[in-house]
Amino acid sequence: IGTTQEKVKRQGIDVMIALDVSKSMWAEDTKPSRLDEAKQFISSLIDRMGDNRVGLVLFAGRAFLQMPLTSDFAIAKLYVSNASPDAVPMQGTVVGDALRLCENSLDTREKKYKAVVLISDGEDHDPNSTEVLQQLADNGVVVNTVGVGSVQGAPIMEPGASAYKTDVNGQTVISKLNEEELRQIAQQTGGTYTHLDNAETSATQVAAVLNGMEKKAIETSGSEKQYASFYSFFVLMALLILIAEIFIPETKREGKVK
Repeated sequence: IGTTQEKVKRQGIDVMIALDVSKSMWAEDTKPSRLDEAKQFISSLIDRMGDNRVGLVLFAGRAFLQMPLTSDFAIAKLYVSNASPDAVPMQGTVVGDALRLCENSLDTREKKYKAVVLISDGEDHDPNSTEVLQQLADNGVVVNTVGVGSVQGAPIMEPGASAYKTDVNGQTVISKLNEEELRQIAQQTGGTYTHLDNAETSATQVAAVLNGMEKKAIETSGSEKQYASFYSFFVLMALLILIAEIFIPETKREGKVK
């Protein structure tokens, strides 16, 4: 019986995951969609996080901190599973804002032990990302990028729609993966670029990069059930009762006969 709170010391790094949830991520050149494949990748990556802490930023036309750094991977996977373009109604791809929000969520007093994993199709160029990337590099934050989709591109089918998305001229919109943009983002901070071909394989590759970084002591609080056994107490009580029974005379009271 009983539950105690204790500090648990681990060796790890802090990892912010920035997930692009713009509508271009509904393109189906990666089945079932770019977004679904990205979410499977993140879930697999979280399974390989070890003692690292993880946070989540969602971005499209704006960036939102969906989950601060945590060691609770079950909660992290729940947030990832619920990610969708509906979470960010303003469309676009503001990579710079997403990276800035990731930086603000990390402890920049130490110039290492920190990383960002940016998952996007890189379709829109964000000129604001250059300045933010320099700040991240100066603060020792390594940005690793993951490209989702194909360079050939694919039309976008929004959930519930009966036709592909079209532009103002009525032409079908073709969304293409911009690998060059994502490579440049990774290179500016000494990170790596990975094309998301298979969720499990890509997660293993990115996890190897993260786990190869220098680690720091991460102190987290957790609850652990410590059970105290009362078995011997009840055995002793039963034994005393059995011994006492030996000394209790088995006599039968005789009733008075009238």
